[in-house]
Amino acid sequence: MQIVLASASPRRLELLTSLGLDVRVQPSNYDEPDDPDATPLELARRHARAKAADVRASLGDGQVIVAADTVVDLDGTALNKPLDSTDAVRMLSLLSGRQHQVHTAFALALPGRGDLVEGDSTTQVRFYPLTAEEIGDYVATGEPMDKAGAYGIQGRAAALVEAIDGDFYTVMGFPLGRFIRTLQRLGFSLPITKKTP
Repeated sequence: MQIVLASASPRRLELLTSLGLDVRVQPSNYDEPDDPDATPLELARRHARAKAADVRASLGDGQVIVAADTVVDLDGTALNKPLDSTDAVRMLSLLSGRQHQVHTAFALALPGRGDLVEGDSTTQVRFYPLTAEEIGDYVATGEPMDKAGAYGIQGRAAALVEAIDGDFYTVMGFPLGRFIRTLQRLGFSLPITKKTP
């Protein structure tokens, strides 16, 4: 089975291929508009649905398509990808020394099925108190610029995170366990691959 990933995220591609899945990348053209009236979790779900629907519309109904969206939630306010380095500094300063939530939602389009199969996961993350120098040094790497909340837990921001409560992969951008169990519930199974000695 081939899965079409409706995302250009190298992290999501790496996670899915790590399970032996045959993944083809077809990024969505959906632009993820903000909506201050939606909760951060609702926003993640809406974006995931829209990305899957967009790629399905361009490819037709014969493909298995998965899309995902991650939103960082600080006290009910969504922190999306930073606009620039100043915005990244602002976000990281807000997160410093505090706990926040990371929501990742996914939407799965299946051949012959009109509705999307959806799922989501939420993880609690707490940052160490950060100095202005730490924040500036991290922003200077450029790593925060394409990530919700201006950080990637799998990169240099690992040094900023004091603790997490929940699924690490949700914070990384794709809740693998929940997604695989959704596939299994729908009758799919992971490919069997043997490691070479």
